[in-house]
Amino acid sequence: MITPSTQRPLHVAVRCDATQHGGVGHLVRQLALAEELIARGHRVTLWGTCEVPWAQRQAAERGLAFVEPPAGPHDLTARLLAERVDVLIIDGYAFDPVLGTTARAAGVGVLTLCDGEFGLDQDADVYVDQNLGAHAAQERHPDAEFLVGLDYVLLRDVVRDRRGVRREALPAGDAPRVLVVFGGTDAYGGCRVLVPLLLATDAPVEVVAIAARREVADELAALKCGPGQRVTVLPTADDLPGIAVGCDAAVSASGTSVWEFLCLGVPMALVCVTDNQLLGYREATHDELCLPAGKLTALREDAGSRAASVAQLTRLLEDPALRERLASRGRGLVDGRGRERVADAVERLALR
Repeated sequence: MITPSTQRPLHVAVRCDATQHGGVGHLVRQLALAEELIARGHRVTLWGTCEVPWAQRQAAERGLAFVEPPAGPHDLTARLLAERVDVLIIDGYAFDPVLGTTARAAGVGVLTLCDGEFGLDQDADVYVDQNLGAHAAQERHPDAEFLVGLDYVLLRDVVRDRRGVRREALPAGDAPRVLVVFGGTDAYGGCRVLVPLLLATDAPVEVVAIAARREVADELAALKCGPGQRVTVLPTADDLPGIAVGCDAAVSASGTSVWEFLCLGVPMALVCVTDNQLLGYREATHDELCLPAGKLTALREDAGSRAASVAQLTRLLEDPALRERLASRGRGLVDGRGRERVADAVERLALR
């Protein structure tokens, strides 16, 4: 059904990529927004490069396919006009910042996703920063609308449909089941670092590791486990939230999955993998919303950082009351309706 605010279906173009190096986090949150827009009767087109089979499947399941964009921002804007695009959504930090300026000058509304400073170089009508503790950068873009904080987290149906589902309390003496996942591609090799650190706790644990590549899967499967420890390796999952709700905790990069797991009430230890995750990492680990497992570069290079990470992971494994506190706080902060609020902004933008 078309919403009363627009009276007509919109054509929304999304500029994002899903690559082995850049990962799939940008696409995942745009798929969530696309689900909402399509449910409202709007048309969504993905403009970008997709190198990840999992991402292609996810797009296809929603009736979407990637369209290869023209190389330059002026040519892309010309295509947007030819396709009668009403609103352009930009989600990625390597795109030419002229794109937003050119599209706006041609009369196309522009909404861009940002993570702190990352993404603010684009010229846009609306900026969305879904990080905890995000602030409106009006000093950079005084005439723009800013949607900041966890009220604007973009979550897919597979997450929203499971909100409120709780795993049964772990029987006394059973090893906690811990999901280890670093995005759809694990471009920086986080699993290779964090699974051994979990085993180094010497605590009983059942590790469920998501390995994006065969060589990583083989390496993890060959790790030596201690008493009460086991490692199960799975390929990149079409339904990661379904796996997450069957686990007692998760170890993850500070990216898109964090907000999904908070909504689901999955207690977490977080790793900061890239610079654009630093804001989210600092805020989410402040006052123990999530436990800080460290920065990935330091965990590779510094024995002290690894020891501190093992100490935090030990707390996660051995303290069920702590896990319940973390789960409860996460469920209370992310209500799952962020994509509705952002879709409202897209519709308002089309009316300007």
